[in-house]
Amino acid sequence: MPDRRITRRSALIGMALSSAWAASPARALTSAADKRDVPGFVNDLIARMTIEEKAGQLTLMASAWGGSSATALNPPGKGSNFDQQVADAAAGKLTGVFNGNGAAMAQRMQSAVMAHSRLKIPLIFAADVIHGHRTIFPVPVGEAASFEPELATRTARVAAFEAAGSGIDWTFAPMVDIARDQRWGRSMEGAGEDVLLGRLFAAARVRGFQGTDLAANDAMLACAKHFAAYGAAEAGLDYSTVDVSERTLREVYFPPFQAAFDAGCGTTMASFNEISGVPSTANHWLLTDLLRDEWHFPGLVVSDYTGDEELIAHGVAADGREAARLAIMAGVDMSMQSNLYWLHLPGLVKDGLVPIERVDQAVRRVLATKAMVGLFDDPFRRIDLAREKSRSLLPASRKLAREAATKSIVMLKNAGAVLPLDKAARVALIGPFGTGPQDVIGGWNVYGDDHVAVDLATGLREAGGAVTVVRGCDVHSAIPGGIDQAVAAAKGADVVLLAIGESQDMSGEAQSRADIGVPAAQVALAEALVATGKPVVVLLRNGRGLALQAPVQAAAAILVTWFPGTEGGHAIADVVYGAVSPSGRLPVSFPYATGQEPYHYDHKATGRPQPDGPLQPYKAHYRDLPDAALYPFGHGLTYGDVVYSDLRLSTTQIGAGEAITITATLTNSGRHAVEEVAQMYIHTRSASVSRPVRELKAFQKIALAPGQSAQAQFRLTRADCAFIGQANRPVVEPGTIDLWVAASAQDAGLHGQFTIIT
Repeated sequence: MPDRRITRRSALIGMALSSAWAASPARALTSAADKRDVPGFVNDLIARMTIEEKAGQLTLMASAWGGSSATALNPPGKGSNFDQQVADAAAGKLTGVFNGNGAAMAQRMQSAVMAHSRLKIPLIFAADVIHGHRTIFPVPVGEAASFEPELATRTARVAAFEAAGSGIDWTFAPMVDIARDQRWGRSMEGAGEDVLLGRLFAAARVRGFQGTDLAANDAMLACAKHFAAYGAAEAGLDYSTVDVSERTLREVYFPPFQAAFDAGCGTTMASFNEISGVPSTANHWLLTDLLRDEWHFPGLVVSDYTGDEELIAHGVAADGREAARLAIMAGVDMSMQSNLYWLHLPGLVKDGLVPIERVDQAVRRVLATKAMVGLFDDPFRRIDLAREKSRSLLPASRKLAREAATKSIVMLKNAGAVLPLDKAARVALIGPFGTGPQDVIGGWNVYGDDHVAVDLATGLREAGGAVTVVRGCDVHSAIPGGIDQAVAAAKGADVVLLAIGESQDMSGEAQSRADIGVPAAQVALAEALVATGKPVVVLLRNGRGLALQAPVQAAAAILVTWFPGTEGGHAIADVVYGAVSPSGRLPVSFPYATGQEPYHYDHKATGRPQPDGPLQPYKAHYRDLPDAALYPFGHGLTYGDVVYSDLRLSTTQIGAGEAITITATLTNSGRHAVEEVAQMYIHTRSASVSRPVRELKAFQKIALAPGQSAQAQFRLTRADCAFIGQANRPVVEPGTIDLWVAASAQDAGLHGQFTIIT
């Protein structure tokens, strides 16, 4: 493990605990729990509890009466049944359950506990509410494409409003893992490859879930996951090994967690992966030395699903008993699903292998968390069958879902200004994602309903479009005569909308892909349709960055629609017909080929960088590809034509405690109103540690009417130019900084420079 003398030093650049977090009710109560300065009733309860009851408070299980798809996502376990689970809860063997079947289930369980348990400690009800509860919003990576963190706060607020209305106290979200390998299926759940975007969306989602009062019946506790570096899994293979430097952890993978904690997030989840040979669930350096002693995180740490039991398969625990000991001593307070704490903590304490003080510390954090969300005041505060129904899929919620989906759409290409379409145009809607409710809301959905989602054909027709639908092929296979039918439909139309990409079961947990291209059957369909000479508009359905094959690239226009959620069909129609100009930007790079993965825009130059121009021998590039993305991070077109000009810097030098103001003029010379995302990047030319070719430091979304000009303005402080130095602590070094205000990470944009002085 890393040297603790170093890792106890100052945390990452600009991410010290903020005053907002320090003053928050969540921090106050959980901090009190960590210091053992808690309300008398908590200490009284702990003093009265048997070791078995304490182990029960540290044991969380999947509900045996699961919601919708919950059983498939998180099986409750062999031999589980709901009546037995209710009896276990009343006997003090459970702290709560997750992914249960709504208020009716919660009512039965909580009633049994409050009536029959010895200590009357209320259950906590948790769930995977990742991108909506009943109203489903775009998958998180799609929502991040909005480059609008405030939007994520609003959608998380609605998710909490619905979920808390059905009895849910705690969500296992947001996922804040940085994802730099698009083969990894869980890229879908995060905010992409960039640290700044990851930090902003992590904090925004926490604020939305938790609201201003965690005890309110429309708020639920957030859980930043997966701690830590899960997105760095080797070869993008889910659950695989992570082996990265401490500097990379502190500079890339830790900051979104720190941002979530700064925003008041009261819990975190240990990740499945190991780091440098030590699984996170058994990693004392990670969960105690760093999280507790250095960062002073006061909240609750929960394992991932059977994460403690998996220490056996990792090869660091001989059996379940040892796995339980390693996990709790590393800093895991609550065990999810394995039941190992219930089975083994009493014996481990009796044999002197786990101090009772460590068990009491974990129980105290659990009880403080339950108090924080108001359960001791009213165990039924979120359990109300009438309220559950009255909050579900409200018109205002669906309106927000449509807005979010519209803002998530990214236009990669629009040759010949084929988009937006005239509603009088005859449209051939072709492809496996053209019609039907499946593959609209996206994966990791416990409570969403495909059948209330608006599909693409419905959205286009309700917008007034003249649409003929032909499937053409299935997701992975050809349909007999399918291409011939599709070509015939294309020839009889003015334009082809080709709906291709991934099905929703191709993205998410355990859905790593060795090839992130569009499946071959769909590529063959695209090739045949492009060959007709009709303008083809590709509407990509996807949960990750894709490597688009030549026939797909040959389309006249390409829109990335992600998995857009409940109102997906309406949102796509809004963009296709021009009611809204596309404003999304890529939060992940789309590579030329899968073989470039892992790829991220903020890579290092290496000692042999490829200069501008033709590929040169003995430089850092593949023999057949540039070291660049086909469509880079930050890329996205609008229906306007935005020109950047007049870059101005308020100073050319920054001294101690000083800042620089950067302005640029943006002009929309097109015929449509647009929203442009101006992005500011920097590059440190020379430093004690090599720096990325570009780093995003700020962005601004600016609305521009046709012919309108406006200024983008950014403020960059000396601290914003800090990085993790050789001693694994933040430093600011004198030197020259290149700066760009540009439309993407690869756009030349407007270039300037300034100097940091001592």
